[in-house]
Amino acid sequence: MINGKRVAVVMPAYNAEKTLERTVAELTDVVDIKILVDDSSKDRTAELSRRLGVQTFVHDTNYGYGRNQQTCYREALAAGADIVVMVHPDYQYTPLLVPAMAGMIASGVYDMVLASRILGRGALKGGMPLYKYVFNRMLTAFQNLFLGVKLSEYHTGFRAFSRELLEALPLLENSDDFVFDNQMIAQAVMFGFEIGEISCPTKYFEEASSINFRRSVKYGLGVLATTAGFVAHKLRIRRSPRYGATGRKVSQQYYSGTERVA
Repeated sequence: MINGKRVAVVMPAYNAEKTLERTVAELTDVVDIKILVDDSSKDRTAELSRRLGVQTFVHDTNYGYGRNQQTCYREALAAGADIVVMVHPDYQYTPLLVPAMAGMIASGVYDMVLASRILGRGALKGGMPLYKYVFNRMLTAFQNLFLGVKLSEYHTGFRAFSRELLEALPLLENSDDFVFDNQMIAQAVMFGFEIGEISCPTKYFEEASSINFRRSVKYGLGVLATTAGFVAHKLRIRRSPRYGATGRKVSQQYYSGTERVA
C-alpha cells in the first residue's frame, strides 16, 4: 500500500513456469494483491502460481495477450486495487521497480507510468535485437508526431495504471493480440490522462518471451493502424468506439470462461 492506496500486480502469463518464481520473489511488501492470468499454458505455470500464493485465473483456451490483460484488469479492479502494475512473469523486466512506478501513480501526478527500455540506454545493453531497437525508435518517432506527445517508447510491457484510468478506457474495444498495449496508450492520450516514464533495464535470454520477426512486422503494422485510427477519430473523419466514452469497458461482463482460484 502506498499513500493509502492498494497496489495490485497483475501478471499475464503463458508458459512462464521457468521464470515465474524469480519474478514473484522480487515483488516487495508494497504489493497488496498478486494476480496471475494463465492463458491456457502448456506447462505448469498455473500450478506453480498457486503454490506461490498468487491469485490464479486460468483461461479455458489461448485467447491472446490482449484478452489476458482484460482479465487481469477486471480481476484487479474487482479485488479493490487502486493502482495496478502489469509485470510480465518472464523476468525480462525487474519487479524491483514496482514501488517506484506505483508511487508515481499514488502521487496523483500520473495516471499511467511506462518503464522505458530506451531511457538510460538499457535496451541494446540488455540484449534487444538491433532490428527491434530500430523498429522501436522509428515507430515511437512516428507516434509522437501524430499523437502529439513525447514518449521515449510506446512498446514496453512493464506499466502501471490508476484505477480511474482502467475504469474509463474502453479496453474491450482493443485487439486480443500484442498491439493491445499500443492501443491502450493511444486511448490514454485521447482521454487526456497523464503519462509518465521511468528508466528500466531489460534482459533478453532464452526463457524470456519475445515475438519473432514475422510477429514483429504484424505488430508494427498494427501500430500504424492504431495511429491512423487515432487521427481519424480526433479529426472526426471516422469515429471509433475504441476512442469514445461509450466503448465497452472491463467493468462490463465480456468473458465467462475463467477458473477462479482464491
